[in-house]
Amino acid sequence: MLKTLAVMTSGGDSPGMNAAVRSVVRRAIHRGQTIYGIYDGYEGMVKGGDSIKPLQWNDVGGILQRGGTFLGTARSESFRTREGRRQAVLNMLNLNVEALIVVGGDGSLMGAHVLATEWQEHLENLRKDHPDAQWASSHAPLKVIGLPGSIDNDLHGTDMSIGADTALNHIVRALDNLSSTAASHQRTFVVETMGRHCGYLALSATVAGGASWVLVPEEELELRWHHKMVHSIEKAREIGRPHHMVIVAEGARHPDGLIISSDDVKRILTERLKLDVRVTVLGHVQRGGSPTAFDRIMATRLGSAAVDILLDEWDQEHRHMLGLIKNRVVATPLVEVVEKSQAVRVEVENGNYAKAQELRGGSFIRTLELVKTLTRIAPAQETVQDGAVAILTGGADAPGMNTAVSVAARCLLNQGTPVYGVRDGFVGLIEGRFDELDWDELVNWVNRPGSEIGTARVDFQEGDYAEIAATIRRHNIRGLIAIGGWGTYRKVAQLASRRDEFDAFSIPMILIPATVDNNLPCTQFTIGVDTALNNIVEATDKIRHTAGATRRAFIVEVMGRRCGFLALMSALATGAEKAFLPEKGVSLSELNEDVNILKKSFESGKRLVIFIRNEHSSQSYTTDFIKRLLEEESKGFYEVRTAILGHVQRGGLPTAFDRILASRLGANAAFHMLESLKNGWDDVHVLGLREKGIEKVPIEEAFKEMDVKNGRPKEQWFLDLLETADALAKPPMLHENPRPQITEE
Repeated sequence: MLKTLAVMTSGGDSPGMNAAVRSVVRRAIHRGQTIYGIYDGYEGMVKGGDSIKPLQWNDVGGILQRGGTFLGTARSESFRTREGRRQAVLNMLNLNVEALIVVGGDGSLMGAHVLATEWQEHLENLRKDHPDAQWASSHAPLKVIGLPGSIDNDLHGTDMSIGADTALNHIVRALDNLSSTAASHQRTFVVETMGRHCGYLALSATVAGGASWVLVPEEELELRWHHKMVHSIEKAREIGRPHHMVIVAEGARHPDGLIISSDDVKRILTERLKLDVRVTVLGHVQRGGSPTAFDRIMATRLGSAAVDILLDEWDQEHRHMLGLIKNRVVATPLVEVVEKSQAVRVEVENGNYAKAQELRGGSFIRTLELVKTLTRIAPAQETVQDGAVAILTGGADAPGMNTAVSVAARCLLNQGTPVYGVRDGFVGLIEGRFDELDWDELVNWVNRPGSEIGTARVDFQEGDYAEIAATIRRHNIRGLIAIGGWGTYRKVAQLASRRDEFDAFSIPMILIPATVDNNLPCTQFTIGVDTALNNIVEATDKIRHTAGATRRAFIVEVMGRRCGFLALMSALATGAEKAFLPEKGVSLSELNEDVNILKKSFESGKRLVIFIRNEHSSQSYTTDFIKRLLEEESKGFYEVRTAILGHVQRGGLPTAFDRILASRLGANAAFHMLESLKNGWDDVHVLGLREKGIEKVPIEEAFKEMDVKNGRPKEQWFLDLLETADALAKPPMLHENPRPQITEE
């Protein structure tokens, strides 16, 4: 059975690597393992000595929010030689390391695969030179688990790599900033992004940033591709959009295979359209800074899973990479990961673009298709649909609502279907406050917070149904797209239930999930929740910065209604010591345990402890009650503070994740609506992001998946992470039933 593991980071640094290392170290210690950290990647493995050190629980404290990697990373020419690898094996054998976890890109993972493949050969040769060594009599083959660490998101076997979400958000924020100056001066910006030979960052930034055109390595360009780009931008200028963004991935190529530079694009636009064009090369700013909530949580999940797989399946040979595919941790053989990742480059070099896209995977292909849709649609020259589609945003606002409205409306307008925006949700539906949505204005909504058409809460009165029916008939509404939370779902269901009384309600209705609470059926994520989660994480990081000489406990109250998603996931992303969830509730015995944990934590040298409390985790044990209880029991040994984040959680510009999700759902809603109008259907459906992608589910089935009493789904995937969060937050001495130390059988 395994007893000793090592972890290292290699290749280019990426935000979230520290989170992965922290997760590996603490999970290993929690399960009774010895864990070594290898500094400076493979170079440190070859050097040995102080470059390979045992790591303790506190060695990885306070690193979740830090960018880069505290273990360091470096290129190693010596590891490329067999002699260097043999020395690395000797160093590992002397420390009795039996398994290695590597966080890095394809080159780093290939190095791990080569090391594991050659291990037995090096071992046999080293036994001859060191016959009296402790490991000379017997030693099992090295087990290797790779974790995808790269901002480029170019690895096979995972939908996302650690660091890609952070890099994407850096790009999107830069585009937001450039958009304001572009609009002021009616300029066009050419923005060059990283990604090596992968166009993921450029593609996703185009969707999230509302860019006009994009060039990526995996898409085959026509011989006169620049004519097509110029025509598209010229057409957009004619319909009233004077400023534009063109994104160029650093590996984009001309049809003859030569690299397209951002200066090439600038020259083309300047000469052909006489535009004022500026070039911005974002460079290494894309890979820096504090990791996003997504990257922290993904890295934490993969790091913990790597340790568990090695220990739970210790009798199996492991040469795998763990990735996140459709929100599930999946293991793929290292050799397959490396070969298929590098094969994309070969296919692009050979001009086999369809094969290159296939190797990138379904997520990449869907994003490329969405980009083509959004960059090539334009207002239809004439109306072809008898009647209009109404779009409303209901209940509380959520970041990304404007993106969903913008994309859905433009997709409909592109097909000649008039679109009305209903002012203030269902209130506007009752009172007939409709605005015909304008294409030029919609284009600028992609990155705006809140909802431009407004939201409002309202309970239907009996007379409201007749008013709504009259409004629908008066405006000749043939379909309704409603964007919102559980209250919006219930109101649409109420309208559908009155179809026997009001024929006007016999129209297709499509629901798009948008709420910071993430408490809706038929979807793993709702529009707005990623932004809210990042707002919580940023606020909690700032609270951590206040840790000084004073021992202090903070209780941070977050939103979520009776769904614990925000509380649990923010605890994972910030390293909070505890999360109070409505799914678990709060008991007095639990609070007594928390008092003891606080005392032990501060006695062991901690300066700051953070508890995250969902706003509805308990009706009786409120945030203020818990504060006063902990304060009373502290006897002056530590201070207790509260931070009720309130509506700051739903404010600010939507994150890239929320914009992309909103764009995908908005486009799907529009195309489903067009299909329903064409076929005369009057179905009512819910859209959501599930394991198979965006799915359309009848509203009756959606309601069956809901715990209506508590206003949350009956099955919630994130609750599987409860044990992980608890294990990584508190050292074994603070657990009631820590795992026993593993000993030789």
